[in-house]
Amino acid sequence: MFNTRVKIKALLGNEASGYPATVMGWVRTFRNSQFIALNDGSTNSNLQVVVALGLLDEATLRRITTGACIKAMGEVVPSLGKGQRVELKATSIEILGDSDAEKFPIQPKKHSLEFLRENAHLRFRTNTFGAIFRVRHALAFAIHQFFNEKGFVYMHTPVITASDAEGAGEMFRVTTLDMHQPPRHEDGSVNFAEDFFGRSTNLTVSGQLEGELGAMAFSDIYTFGPTFRAENSNTTRHLAEFWMVEPEMAFYDLEDNMNLAESFIRYVIQYAVTHNREDLEFLAQRLEEEEKQKPQAERGDMGLMEKLDFVLSNDFERITYTEAIDILLQSPAYKKKKFQYEVKWGVDMQSEHERYLVEKHFKKPVIVTNYPKDIKSFYMRLNDDGKTVAAMDILAPGIGEIVGGSQREERYDKLVARMEQLHIPASELWWYLDTRRYGACPHAGFGLGFERLVLFVTGMTNIRDVIPFPRFPKSAEF
Repeated sequence: MFNTRVKIKALLGNEASGYPATVMGWVRTFRNSQFIALNDGSTNSNLQVVVALGLLDEATLRRITTGACIKAMGEVVPSLGKGQRVELKATSIEILGDSDAEKFPIQPKKHSLEFLRENAHLRFRTNTFGAIFRVRHALAFAIHQFFNEKGFVYMHTPVITASDAEGAGEMFRVTTLDMHQPPRHEDGSVNFAEDFFGRSTNLTVSGQLEGELGAMAFSDIYTFGPTFRAENSNTTRHLAEFWMVEPEMAFYDLEDNMNLAESFIRYVIQYAVTHNREDLEFLAQRLEEEEKQKPQAERGDMGLMEKLDFVLSNDFERITYTEAIDILLQSPAYKKKKFQYEVKWGVDMQSEHERYLVEKHFKKPVIVTNYPKDIKSFYMRLNDDGKTVAAMDILAPGIGEIVGGSQREERYDKLVARMEQLHIPASELWWYLDTRRYGACPHAGFGLGFERLVLFVTGMTNIRDVIPFPRFPKSAEF
């Protein structure tokens, strides 16, 4: 029954007409009991299915409602109407799934993004989210293709772990203990020795530390999987569950790391621009209409396609953290006290600072290097000045930090000393320290928040709109 189905994208992309075809999809609209706008998710474009008067009985016609799923068989013919080159002249229509038109939430009209978030299980059927998630797919495919072409090994790092790679402590605990009456030590603390894994475990915040183990054998590896932060942030930039791309490379220094990250970002964006131009142009039009609703001062300088082409055709600016702070201190925004957060050497730059550098000062992506060690993680390589580490962040227009990475500290004594300073028990990371005991080498890596990449490429402004089922405080509905 189904193996003869033609996808609507393929049918609309075919120059030929005058041949039989079977299509299946969901009804967007049904006009005059004759014209069905049918969509199967392969493209935002609908196929017009023409139902000849008298072909169907009244009972079947009433079942062709918005949201209903149908199978249509007929002949592909040149279209007499505007907006499509061909249409399907139906010889038979079969209802595969009914939809109550009165109750179906996604009516053929403009819906707010907030309304669609509340109906996340159905929002894929809209043009906006159809475009977003086809672009998300393309970016994910391009990521695997990029690393595969460079000979990287794809490594699945654990989702359940006993380590906290970032040292932030904002983790989701994993346990089988009865937390109403857990076993306890004499001091009252929970005795996790009786738990499933025999110790305290949590959902991973990063696959980096395990990725480094792989790099010490395969030279170049990458992970691409879900990560979790129990951070109580209700913002447009944070999720409790999100996907991370984390390559780790042996025999790389900071410059090698920056070069790889920059070429990586260009590659995946170029892939989406080449293979999903129709979706991106739709999203560009949507963004343009959204921008018109904003005050002139808040509007972006570039349209979506212009922004993507600009990233592809310009080298990323490279500056040190010290240079970045100097630029901010000399900026009109700082002198006019327009920054909400403090600017001085040693602070962790906020999104407003990062976006100023990218959007106002350089007007292109920026790579900031050599951050103060006190605001970065324990595993980053200490520079000769003793104050900074060989870290690098890539800042993108519209969202700020999109990539964070560093050359890793391969010197055993310096790594242990740094862990002691931060009160990280060496006994818990003995396996990680072994890579510095047995054949250590210079190595580096970075992490890219996948949803932030999708935000950038699609022009969306809320991270909850670029992941199928967003997880954030007080929300795990679907």
